[in-house]
This record gives sequence, C-alpha cells and structure tokens, in this order.
Amino acid sequence: MNPWQEVVECIEGRYDDDLMDVLASLSELGRQVVAAQLPRYLADRLAQGWESRWSVEAQATGFRLAGAACFTRPAQVATWLSRRELRQVPDPRLDAERIRSLVRDRPQEWRTDLALRLVRRLRRPADRWGRPGVPPGWELAAGLLVETGSEPPEADMFVEGWVRQASATRRQNGGRAAIGDDPLLDVMVPRLFRAAGVAAALNRDREWAPETSLVSELAALGDSGRLKRQDLIDGCAARFLAGGDAEELRPFVTLWTELRPSSAEVPLLDFVRLLPSAASPFVQMALDALRRADDEGLLGDELFAEAVHALAFRPEKKFVTAALRWIARSAAGDRAAGRAGGALAALAMVFGHEDATLQGRAVRLAVALAPHADPLAAEEVRAAAGGLAPELRERIAAAFGEVTAEEPEDPPTAAALIVAPLPGLLPPITSAKELAVELDRPLWPEKPAAFERILAALVELTHRDRAAVVAALTPWRRRAWTEPFDPHIYVYGISGFDQAARSLLSRAALAVVSPEESKALTGLLADYQREHPPYDRSIQVLVQRRLREVLSMLEAGRSMPLLLATPTAATGHVDPDILIDRMERLEGAEPLPADFHQALLRLPRTVDPATVVRAERLTSQAGRRLAALLRDGGLPDPTVTSGVEGRRYSSGMYGGEMVIQRMRPRVTPPPGVPEEIRKLWTVETDQVSGAYAHETVWWPIIMPSHRDVVAAYLLESGPWPAHGDDHQMQALRMLVHGDGPVGAAVAGAIVCVMAHARPARRAAATDALVTLAARDEVPAAEIGRLLVEMAVADRLKLNRAVTVLDDAVRAGAHASVWSILAEALPALLPAAGERPRAGLGDLLAVGARAAALAGARADVPELAAIATRRGGSRVVEEARRLHLRLSA
Repeated sequence: MNPWQEVVECIEGRYDDDLMDVLASLSELGRQVVAAQLPRYLADRLAQGWESRWSVEAQATGFRLAGAACFTRPAQVATWLSRRELRQVPDPRLDAERIRSLVRDRPQEWRTDLALRLVRRLRRPADRWGRPGVPPGWELAAGLLVETGSEPPEADMFVEGWVRQASATRRQNGGRAAIGDDPLLDVMVPRLFRAAGVAAALNRDREWAPETSLVSELAALGDSGRLKRQDLIDGCAARFLAGGDAEELRPFVTLWTELRPSSAEVPLLDFVRLLPSAASPFVQMALDALRRADDEGLLGDELFAEAVHALAFRPEKKFVTAALRWIARSAAGDRAAGRAGGALAALAMVFGHEDATLQGRAVRLAVALAPHADPLAAEEVRAAAGGLAPELRERIAAAFGEVTAEEPEDPPTAAALIVAPLPGLLPPITSAKELAVELDRPLWPEKPAAFERILAALVELTHRDRAAVVAALTPWRRRAWTEPFDPHIYVYGISGFDQAARSLLSRAALAVVSPEESKALTGLLADYQREHPPYDRSIQVLVQRRLREVLSMLEAGRSMPLLLATPTAATGHVDPDILIDRMERLEGAEPLPADFHQALLRLPRTVDPATVVRAERLTSQAGRRLAALLRDGGLPDPTVTSGVEGRRYSSGMYGGEMVIQRMRPRVTPPPGVPEEIRKLWTVETDQVSGAYAHETVWWPIIMPSHRDVVAAYLLESGPWPAHGDDHQMQALRMLVHGDGPVGAAVAGAIVCVMAHARPARRAAATDALVTLAARDEVPAAEIGRLLVEMAVADRLKLNRAVTVLDDAVRAGAHASVWSILAEALPALLPAAGERPRAGLGDLLAVGARAAALAGARADVPELAAIATRRGGSRVVEEARRLHLRLSA
C-alpha cells in the first residue's frame, strides 16, 4: 500500500493512533507525496456538499495530524491548522500533544515560527449555546512556546485564551486551576491588565464558582508571595485609569477588593479624579477606599472637596446620597471650618437635582454648615438656591441671606409624537431564477413577509411554467438537501421538520423539483406524527396548514394560478379589491381552504360599498361566502378579557402544587364565524399555546385586524412576555400598527413587557405605547388597572415600569402616560401606616412630568392624603410635587 493510501484510510476511519504510527514512519519522499495530495483531497471532499463537510469536520484530527507532519514550511502548517473546517477537535489538549510530537524533530526556529503564526491566527469561538471556549489552536501554540522557551507575542486573544484554558481546567478538576505552577503565569499576569476581551473571560469564570475563581487564585498567589502583591495592585490601578464600562472593570474591582490594599497603597488622587466619569462598580469601590483613607486622616480637605463634588455630579442617586452622607459625617465638628467651602459647593449642585428628597437633605446640611461658610461659598449657595421650592428657598435665605428666586421657566415643551412606519413590501418575484436566489438566502430568522413573497412566487410560477421552475431550482435542491436524498434524517434527526415554517416552505419547493422525494418524506413524517402528535394550540397552526396544503397540491402535480392571502400591505392586510381580482383569476375554481380563511382574516375592517357589489358577482362557493361576509360588515369581533390570575402547577416529583400568578387572557368567539376561525378565536385560561417564541413574529400579519386576539396569544406564548425574547418584542411592536380593538389583551402584553428584566426588551413596550398614542388608541384605563394587578401580585417591579413610562413621556406620549397613571396611582399609594412600594417615588416623579406636559388638573384624594403627611421621604416629596401640579 502506498503512503498516501495509508494516510487516507486512517483519516477516513478516524484511526488517529494508527495515523500517528504511519506518519512517523514516512520517508521524506512519502511526506512530499502526502503534502501534494492532501489539499486536493480536502477540496474534493468539501465540494461534495454539506453532508461531506460534516464528515470532514468529524475527521478534522486526522487531517490536522497529516498536514502538520507533511507540510514543510511553518506558514503552510499554520494555514492548514487554522482552516475553519479543521479548527475544532474533540480533545484539543491531546491534539496539541500529538502535533508537538510530530514536529519535535524540526528546528527550534521552525517551531517558534509556527507558534507565533498560530498565535496571530487565534479567533474567539462560540459553541452552540453562545459561550466562548478556548480559542482553537491555543493549546498547540502555548505548548510550542513553552517547549521552545519563547516568549509569547503581545496578542490579546492569546491572553484571553490563557484565562479560558485556566477556567476550563478548573471546571474539569472541580476546583482550583492550580495556576501557580503554570509556566506562562509570570508572562501572562501583567498582560491581563492590558488585554482587550479578557474581562469577559474573567467574569464568566467567576460566575461559575466565585469562591475558586481565577481572580481569587491570583489574589491568593499575591498573598502567598508567588506573585508580587504590589504588581497586582499597580496593575489594577493602571486598568482603572485606562477606563472602560462596568463589565470591563468588574473583575479588576473584584481582584482589588480581595487584595485588600491598605490606604497607603491606594492612589488617592487618581481615584478622586476618576469619580466623575468612571463605571459604577469602580466608583463604589473607590468611594469605600477614599472614605476609609479619610477616616485615617490620609485625605486632605482639597481631595475631600473634589471627591464629594464629583459624587454630587454623578447621575446615579446612590452616589449623590453617598456624597450627602459623607458630608454629614466628615464636614462636622472640628473639621467643619476647613471643609465647609468644598462641602457647600457640592450641596449647591444637589440643589438642582430632580429628586425632591435629595434637595431637602442638601438644604438641611447647608443650613448646618452656614456658620462656617466664607463669602464665596455663601454666594454660591444663594445662587444655586433660586430654583428651589419656596419652602426650601426660605430656609436657605434664613441661613445665608436673601435669595433671588429664579424666573419661572416657560411651560415645558412636549416632544412631537413620531412613529416610524413599518418597512414596505418588496415587489413580487417574477422569474424562476429570482425565486432560486431567494430560496438560497438564509431562512432563519424567519421573516414572514419574505416567506409570503417566496410562497406566492412558487405557486404562480409553477402554474405558469413548472419545467422552468424545476430547472432553476435543481441546483438549490442539490445544495439544500442530502445527496443521495435520505428522508429518514429529516424525520428522526431534525425535530419539528413538519411544523417549522422554514422547513415547510423548503419542502414545498422540493415538491416542485422532486415530487417523489417529497412524497417519501411526507409519508415518513405522517407516520411519525401519528405516533408523536404535536401539541400546538396557537394561531401558528394556520401558517402550518396553509403551507401544508400548498405542499400537498404541488406533490400531487396540481397547481393553481395564485394564492389569495398574500399580503398587500406591510401590516399583513389584503386589499379587498385585489382579493376579488385574485378570486376572479381562479375562474370559478375553489381556493385552497386555509388560504381562503387566511385571506378573510387579513381583510381590513372597512370596505368600500362598490367592492361589496363586485364581490356579489363571484360564482364560486368561496366567492359567495366572501360576498356575504362583506355585505354583513366583515367578521364580528370576539370577546377578549385579561387579568392576573393564579394557576396551579405541580412543584415536583413529590406531588406538591404551587400557584403562580400570571396575566391570563380569555378569547371567546362570536356566533356564526367559520369553524376554522372559531377555533383560532378560542383561548381559555387553562390552556398553553405550545408555540415557540420565534413563531410569534408571524402572528400580527395573521390577524392584522384583530390586535387584541393576537395579543391574547402573545400572553399565552412561551416564554411568557415578561421573560420573552426579541421575537416577542418584535411581535408587540408590529401588532400595534394593525387595526381592530385595543383592549385588555394588548394592555396586558404591554404591561408584561414592562416587567422584563432587560431594558432593551422593555423598550418594545415604550414603542408600542408611542405608536398607539400617535393614533390616539392607548387603552390607558386597562394598562393602569393591569399595572396595579401585576404590582400587587409581585410580578412587576415599579422601577421597570418607570423606565418605560418615562421614555414614553420623553417621546411625546405624555398625555397617555398621565391617563395610565391617573388610573394606577390611587391604588398604588400606601395607606396610613403602610410601607410604600419600591420605586413608587420614581413613578410619582414620572407622573409629575407627564401631568405638567399634558396640562393635567385633577383632584386625587389619595394623593392629597400623602402630600399632607409630615416628613421628607421621597414618596411624600414627590406626592407633594405632583399634587401641586394637579392643583395649580
């Protein structure tokens, strides 16, 4: 057997140990033969399609070993090992050991060159769950550098790989990574503080096990003397000075905290200078260090003044509050005279804060420091006090002298409501070649408008010239499906192939190109579904039925001129006149049933009388049904309700139960609607839709004239909108552009999205509110009622609702926001002796801004009762401010 044949058999059989023996025994001529054949062999394998590509990736270890052993130049080996299809191997450490063994007889300069090239080619990978692992090739590059005694080049990805490798080793060992014996430790540690991207790796490592994280290990090595503790402290300080967001600084803040530097080791001046703009985790750490140094007498009056002024400048209330506390503690007694000037400058800044409680505290501290104020400080306080409320302004005047009240500002100007329209529809596909191009584009994530366009073209072009469509789609068939075709892998190897819209659309195209293959797959899927029936009670079944009926038609060799339900507007609506045109083109033939029902659901709510007259001329049974529906004014609306209810769930294997409070919708169909639509318009509180979150993007265009029904299904989707993903947020944003009632379910969906933990996803609730406000359609009373129900059930944190409502006010929806809060606030305000809910003060502040912009006047007895209470809590202060607004 020739050398090349031996190598190929070992690669294809994945006999890696045997391959090592074969490669070690090769002569120089044998290596040259393998080196010449190997690239062509790989290229041929990859050209055979995706199944062969998968096989190559499974055999990557053998390809890597052969290339490393037989290519002569470091550049060739590095390029080969870094190929995308050869990067990932099951055991990177074993792979690195084998390759190092194969190249150990090469000169040291050759191996060093290879290592440096591999370092430059390192890329961050991501596994199927989106969590980056050790960069492929890192173990080999690191091993070669250690073997040759070479210093690693300055490369951020190499440093990040070192962190990820240490983290992976610790997870495998179930404990510490034992990096004290790592030969790269002394080189890597200084680079940790400079490398970009390393913070994310350190953060993920700490999330896995905080007590034994790499950061904790570094701190322990500093305490033990294995690493110089001062180097770690200086490295952290340098990283802080370099700046960065909270996530970038978090691991270094943790390391600093675990090192426990003394006040003498803290760069006090640098820390003070960073306070105005640094990320929050650093500011909190620096604040603790600075206050400790101040208690020890190491922080002079000038640095104290600069520090409290910087904290008062910060937008976070917690740091403004910290400045006030520090002033109260450190600017009194013997130090009051020396610190009054700096403290009063900081307090004057707080006078302009929007939080009335902080203003009151600042005024009290300023009055206490008044005896120690020099003329410049007193003038600064008087100038800043002009914008305070009359009561606070009078207290400053009594302590510092006359204060000139600022001229009343012009009434606040509201932002104009601006709503971006939905993207327009693309023109229809007019040729088989264009259809092939569109099918070749990724079908994930699903874009309903694109799917509708492809489906319409597939039906129309196949009816017009099936042979042309077959010829155009045959190359797509070879790329998209197995060769030779094996239907079994689509039944047992890929779940949901009979349900996902993208899969059904691809199957419909396959039915045109190769109906026999399509029938074989359909038959196997039907057998599987009989044994494992799907559970799906969502409106997504209409999408599936419509795709399946097209698929069945094309498999049978039949066709029809066109589909009825293809949208004519971005909202999903179908123009009634265009629908009648389409039915006339059927020339009396009956349309596909699901397509007809979908078309009915996409009709607008108002139809021109002349269109009704045109519909009366249709002769098919479906045409007569359409004419009767239009004559009666369209589909009647179902009854939709929503509220927070408890549902019992099993709590585990021991038979216990727990009750979870959730927003629960009900949809009850009216009498007389078609049976298929009646099923879609039935939502009970004890059902779960069984839908996938990514399917929700379809729902707004399924029922563009019945927004409340779509929202009811959205409330029953999984995951629940309060924990949902971007698909559900996209669905909420889109459904409000439609038509039809906006009631309890739409309100419930908006409130649930308000409760989302992620601000970026809560923004969908703001967008929905602004869109509805621009159309004067906000269900304010329902939103206010459900906001209260969710808060009382502890399913909504008020501070999250505040961000949504405040953003809506700033976008011009102030009148709608005030209407919502006018409904919600009376029920959220605490009774006598009751503790206010967290975030209520902020909600009242939003109410005050919205009321001012809307020019609202109202008598709210519950608010008046809070406003007249004694005390200066945030809730009381904001209640007074809102009460004054409403009573002015």
